[in-house]
Amino acid sequence: MKDENIKKVLLLGSGALKIGEAGEFDYSGSQALKALREEGVKTVLINPNIATVQTSEGVADQIYFLPVQPYFVERVIQKERPDGILLSFGGQTALNCGVELYKSGVLEKYGVKVLGTPVQAIIDTEDRELFVGKLNEIGVKTIKSEACESIEQARKAAEELGYPVILRAAYALGGLGSGFCDNEEELDKLAEKAFSFSPQVLVEKSLKGWKEIEYEVVRDRYDNCITVCNMENFDPLGIHTGESIVIAPSQTLTNSEYHKLRALAIKIIRHIGIVGECNVQYAFDPKSEDYRVIEVNARLSRSSALASKATGYPLAFVAAKLGMGYGLFELKNSVTKTTSAFFEPALDYVVCKIPRWDLSKFRGVDKELGSSMKSVGEVMAIGRNFEEAIQKGLRMIGQGMHGFVENKELEIADIDAALREPTDKRVFIISKAMHKDYTIDQIHDLTKIDKWFLRKLKHIIDIDESLKKCNINTIDASLLRTAKVYGFTDFQIARAVGLEGELHNMHKAMLVVRNLRKRYNILPVVKQIDTLAAEYPAQTNYLYVTYSGVKSDIDFSNDKRSVIVLGSGAYRIGSSVEFDWCGVQALNTIRKQGFRSVMINYNPETVSTDYDMCDRLYFDELTFERVMDIIDMENPHGVIVSTGGQIPNNLAMHLDEQHVPILGTAAKDIDNAEDRARFSSMLTDNGINQPEWSALTSMEDIDKFVDRVGLPVLVRPSYVLSGAAMNVCSNKDELTRFLQLAANVSEDHPVVVSKFIEHAKEIEMDAVARDGEILAYAISEHIEFAGVHSGDATIQFPPQKLYVETVRRIKRVSRQIAKALHINGPFNIQFMARENDILVIECNLRASRSFPFVSKVLKLNLIDLATKVMLGVPVEKPNKNLFDLDYVGIKASQFSFNRLQKADPVLGVDMSSTGEVGCLGDDTSTALLKSMLSVGQRIPEKNILLSTGGAKQKAELLDSARTLIAHGYKIYATGGTSKYLTDNGIENTHVLWPSDEGEGPRALDMLHEKQIDMVVNIPKDLTARELTNGYRIRRAAIDLNIPLITNSRLASAFIYAFCNVKLDEIDIKAWGEY
Repeated sequence: MKDENIKKVLLLGSGALKIGEAGEFDYSGSQALKALREEGVKTVLINPNIATVQTSEGVADQIYFLPVQPYFVERVIQKERPDGILLSFGGQTALNCGVELYKSGVLEKYGVKVLGTPVQAIIDTEDRELFVGKLNEIGVKTIKSEACESIEQARKAAEELGYPVILRAAYALGGLGSGFCDNEEELDKLAEKAFSFSPQVLVEKSLKGWKEIEYEVVRDRYDNCITVCNMENFDPLGIHTGESIVIAPSQTLTNSEYHKLRALAIKIIRHIGIVGECNVQYAFDPKSEDYRVIEVNARLSRSSALASKATGYPLAFVAAKLGMGYGLFELKNSVTKTTSAFFEPALDYVVCKIPRWDLSKFRGVDKELGSSMKSVGEVMAIGRNFEEAIQKGLRMIGQGMHGFVENKELEIADIDAALREPTDKRVFIISKAMHKDYTIDQIHDLTKIDKWFLRKLKHIIDIDESLKKCNINTIDASLLRTAKVYGFTDFQIARAVGLEGELHNMHKAMLVVRNLRKRYNILPVVKQIDTLAAEYPAQTNYLYVTYSGVKSDIDFSNDKRSVIVLGSGAYRIGSSVEFDWCGVQALNTIRKQGFRSVMINYNPETVSTDYDMCDRLYFDELTFERVMDIIDMENPHGVIVSTGGQIPNNLAMHLDEQHVPILGTAAKDIDNAEDRARFSSMLTDNGINQPEWSALTSMEDIDKFVDRVGLPVLVRPSYVLSGAAMNVCSNKDELTRFLQLAANVSEDHPVVVSKFIEHAKEIEMDAVARDGEILAYAISEHIEFAGVHSGDATIQFPPQKLYVETVRRIKRVSRQIAKALHINGPFNIQFMARENDILVIECNLRASRSFPFVSKVLKLNLIDLATKVMLGVPVEKPNKNLFDLDYVGIKASQFSFNRLQKADPVLGVDMSSTGEVGCLGDDTSTALLKSMLSVGQRIPEKNILLSTGGAKQKAELLDSARTLIAHGYKIYATGGTSKYLTDNGIENTHVLWPSDEGEGPRALDMLHEKQIDMVVNIPKDLTARELTNGYRIRRAAIDLNIPLITNSRLASAFIYAFCNVKLDEIDIKAWGEY
């Protein structure tokens, strides 16, 4: 029965998206809020992440964009007086914050009840010793481990257990601060890092090479339990689950093994006393049927988002209802709508989850995968067989691969060594080894991957080999059908039968195979995800497309009333939850306007792939072939390509050639904006300034251009597969070095070189136009100068320091561009401004990353407006003006350098942040302080280390240094900075660089001894010595968890903010109160 005393509930979100804690908590939080709203409970949400769906209108009753930290949460509780609080829907951030509030007695003081799993049970699963003790009581085996509080203890424990051992930091998310040690030297290095994140470190015996199996279990307060889904890792134990390919349901367990582990999982969560959802992770040795429990998460995790999407059983929704006191037998399963939530799902398909890494974006990062997570997003593929699912999945990650076979050849010197090391490319090395006649046993010995999986992969290779024996005229219908059933695309078949050599254009070759396939009547069917394997009729439109089947599970009505929205695919650096927000807003508007909404997307972490967000959800690929399959069957009123970031945008031209009705801006106009040369000549025709640029095809031309316009220059190669996308070069050596990296400059691959303007402001314009006329706009200003990618920059809106004249010019130029490109719908232009000169950097004819931020600060939903325009619904010009706002929003970026071992944490023109927050305040300083605290910066207590780059930056930071001294801080500074400060009469202590000889305090030692509270380190230029010295200090700050800022404008703004705004002066105001 429901607990009737709970009238108002506080939910803690997870803050900015970071590696190990990403979009899956936007999904679970939104689900929980939806469940509470259905019960008529008032909801209050604390989450500074302004880009997510859960912080939108109509989801929670009150939203606070504040850091999820005990100080702020206590103040919200004081103001809102909730009856209950939910801790398990905001990842580790919310859990740790909740445990602290419980221990310090805040929850008791205000009489707030923890709903769902009791806090003591959470502590029992998080604290290793208590956990092992709890499981010993019921005789369940765990991995032998010792909890240590110091490095000496850790050494002793490792000797007793015997190497190799694995180190983990307690209370950390996604294996932060963990890794394998083969000897004492490695142990010392890792232990120091782990202790900087956590007071307790666990040393445990390593079971590398065992299988890793996971169960999702649900329990209500009446002790009813069900297991919803079990999954297994494709890679053996030793790789974090978030890093491994995961298959659900498990394929290699025997019936008895499956039931043995299932019974154990239920026994464990009954004993711990979990209410709601949790997951149990096992290490399993298939030879002896021996097992160990690795861990139990008493919260919704990454894998629960995956399990919800894989089975259609909405775990977060059910967990929230159970937290309100219901029993499982009282709830209906909201997908099938007929069965109760007490039935266990059964699957008649295979699901495959593959992580997405963006390791090539970082300088010097370590590529090997281990027990600490590095992936930034994930995809989920559904197929009727393993081969189909894995091939779909490998295409979905968006790393330029077409499946398991028919990819560009990888250059591998030593295949054996490459198979032994788990890296982000290993699955493709298996493909290469199989083509080179390695046997399944050989590959199994090198990788320890289960032979069942390897046999299935070999099956794909066999089909590929038989395709290679045919050409387009000799291939018969049965072979073609077999290839399609096992997940081959038209592209792969075209390449295998040798059409590439004949036609020299892969898109044309693919169309040839597509037409042949249609002639043979080999067409895909649409299947529904039934949570009970078709035993009960499913009511939802939760669909996937496959070639294994005779007829579709749904009927298509050709009434042209449906609108298809293309989703944004895997989260990655540069395209993340912001585009999911845009997609969901578009779906809402389409429904309100009386059309049927259809979504195509394959990211299990998102709200857009939730079963009730749209009328039909195709959980499938966003490739040209699959989108065309769906369009052929749906026959829609139109397709929207402008809300899902770059992936749908790139499809526009191909879809247009097939006469697909694209809603909004026409495809040829999108192409005119994407094509550098055509876009530039359009600007010139209209008399609009842009940085001088040229597309060059040889080294000599590049040198001539540089001599004419002068350094620094911005270099962007047009088609670089991996490696740096663009770079600012400030001297000739760098230019030569970078161009050698960037692939060979040639006629086919020109490089665009443009003059880089230094010390210029960067300004963004997000707007919506109808027939080339701007209806609504938002102008925002970067705090950092140009040269920091707009996704990494700190942005203020409304702009605070722009000349009125500058704003007028920006509006005039934007109007000209909108008219010239006949824009219908959302668009974004980036400008540079120095004095009053306005230069256009680029223009995207789609929604941009900053749309959710400006929409929420302005309280005008730009996507809703844009969707109405694209649907051709009459709209009025909104009369809101951004200069009437009496508050400020600041967007700050979240970096995850602490997970990317060895990467240099310095910002450049290529984006490196994984997420963002946005906070509101009555003035810039208040908003900035909230934002910076939300992304993990801390207000320093006493000592600050400065090394401030070139002369211009040194001068910029002079006032900040004075402010710091005036507020009682102590400054330590390296060489040049120390001299400059002393010359200007500012008291400081000189410390030595890592490469300096001599006596005196050394910078690195001070960091290791925890004497420094904040580091401001601004690289002067990119010479080798600067980079190594600065790099060692920057990297040490990250590894030892000390706040670091590498940009002088941001540093001075942050210093000004924390010196002039005291925490208790900050007003605690909800979004609705501004």
